Amino acid sequence: MDRDIRSVEDVLDLLDGLFATEADRWSADGSAWWDGFYADRSKPVPFFVAKPDEHLVSYAERGLITPGRALDLGCGPGRNALHLAALGHEVDAVDLSPVAIEWATGRAREAGADVRFHCGDAFALTAAGAELGGPYDLIHDSGCFHHLPPHRRISYLALLERVLAPGGHLALTCFAAGAMGSELPDAAFYRQGGLGGGLAYTPESLRWIFSELEEVELRRMSDEPADSAHFGEPFLWTALFRRPDNR
Repeated sequence: MDRDIRSVEDVLDLLDGLFATEADRWSADGSAWWDGFYADRSKPVPFFVAKPDEHLVSYAERGLITPGRALDLGCGPGRNALHLAALGHEVDAVDLSPVAIEWATGRAREAGADVRFHCGDAFALTAAGAELGGPYDLIHDSGCFHHLPPHRRISYLALLERVLAPGGHLALTCFAAGAMGSELPDAAFYRQGGLGGGLAYTPESLRWIFSELEEVELRRMSDEPADSAHFGEPFLWTALFRRPDNR
């Protein structure tokens, strides 16, 4: 007879187990799914391109973000991490997949970019006394958040609380309801034991989840043509939030 629940983290770990069929997509102990996803670099995956998100370029051009310490969550092949480094940011970039980190490291080497890549679970890597400490002036997430099961939003908000500097920004990209991702209510994911490829969000849900942050901008990502220097797909939201100076 097991009686293992003694903390919030114990509860979160228990809930993780309900998603065993998809655990390799996001959990700390399973990177095989993503390794397989990144193994074939010739696949026609939109974000395999070696160019940055259009909104990230726009934020810098409009002075909404300025060079500082940056953390890129779920960096994949590193395209946005390299862009942030080119803008003058001091960049840490994290991904679960060793294959993705190897690809990103090679791209950085070819570009002469100074980025510190870390392979592992961002929640664990930013825990007290762990490898990645704050404060960060910018936390960037292009597609990680919508692959988290609902209960791990608690971990995500705790990460922001730990390492996002007062006055710092969260730049978030996620599936837009009505365009991409599952629109089932949160409870349904626990009944079916899967995330349906990722969760869709509405502007209202994002504003509620990140209500302790100040909204700077929230819009659909621009639809960038193939010959554009920037990445853009309209099935995504792009959002920029700011942590108040007094927090």
